[in-house]
Amino acid sequence: MTPSTTSTKDVGEFAGKRVLVTGGTKGAGKAIADRFLRGGATVAITARSAPVERTTAHFIQADVSTPEGASKVVREILDRFRGVDVIVHNVGGSSAPSGGFITVTDELWQQAMNENLFPAVRLDRGLLPSMIERGSGVIIHILSIQRRLPLYDSTLAYAAAKAALTNYSKALSNEVSPKGIRVVTVSPGFVETDAATRMIERMAEKDKSDYATARQALMDMLGGIPLGRPNRPEEVAELVAFVASARASAITGTEFVIDGGTIPTV
Repeated sequence: MTPSTTSTKDVGEFAGKRVLVTGGTKGAGKAIADRFLRGGATVAITARSAPVERTTAHFIQADVSTPEGASKVVREILDRFRGVDVIVHNVGGSSAPSGGFITVTDELWQQAMNENLFPAVRLDRGLLPSMIERGSGVIIHILSIQRRLPLYDSTLAYAAAKAALTNYSKALSNEVSPKGIRVVTVSPGFVETDAATRMIERMAEKDKSDYATARQALMDMLGGIPLGRPNRPEEVAELVAFVASARASAITGTEFVIDGGTIPTV
C-alpha cells in the first residue's frame, strides 16, 4: 500500500500514539515509519545517518548498536515525548563476508549481536518502565526467517543473533504482558528494498544477465519463493501496523511470518 492508495481506515488509526522505529530512514523501516505517520501517529526514527527524503518524523541520529547510541535515544525519547506507546525494533543486518563458518571471526560474531540483539535489549530496558507505569504499550521485534531457515554462507552470525532475539522477545512477553504490554515478533523473508534492488543489479552486471534473471537467481538461492516474488516494504509495514493496532489487542508472545511461502514447513 502506497500513500496514494491509503484507505480511509488508516487515517487517524494511530492518532495520539507515540511510535519509535529504529532503522527508520530506509527500506522496510522507512515504510513502517511512513505507515504510522499516515495513521496519525507522532513518529520518531533513529539511524546512523539522516534520511535522504524529507519526513515529518522526528529524527534521532544515533548508532544503537552501541550503549552510548541506545542511551542517547532513550534520553531524547523520554525528554521530548515522555515515552512511547509503540516501539518497532527494525534495525539490524549483516556485513559478514561469504565463505561459511570459517570466515566468521569473534569480532564478526560480536558485531552481529551488537547490531541485531543488543539494540532491542537496551532500548526496551530504557523505555519499558514508562510503558509499565502507564499499563499499556506494544513492542515489535523485527526478526528474519533466517532465525528458522539460516543461510550459512554469509549470514551465520546474523541468523543466530535473530534466533537469540526471538528467545529474548518470548521471555519478555511472558514477563510484561500481565502488565499491559504486548510483545510480538514479525519475521520477513526477502524484502525488495532499494538496497536489494541495487544488489540484484550488481548480480546481473557480474553475470552479464538481466535484472529479472538475477532476481530469480537470488530467490532460488533462498530455496524459492512460492508466491513468485519477494515482499514489498509496504507489505511488511502493513503487517506491523496491524500488530501494533487495537485490532490485535489479544495478540502477544507470538511470531508473524511474511515470506511469500519461503519456509517449506508448517
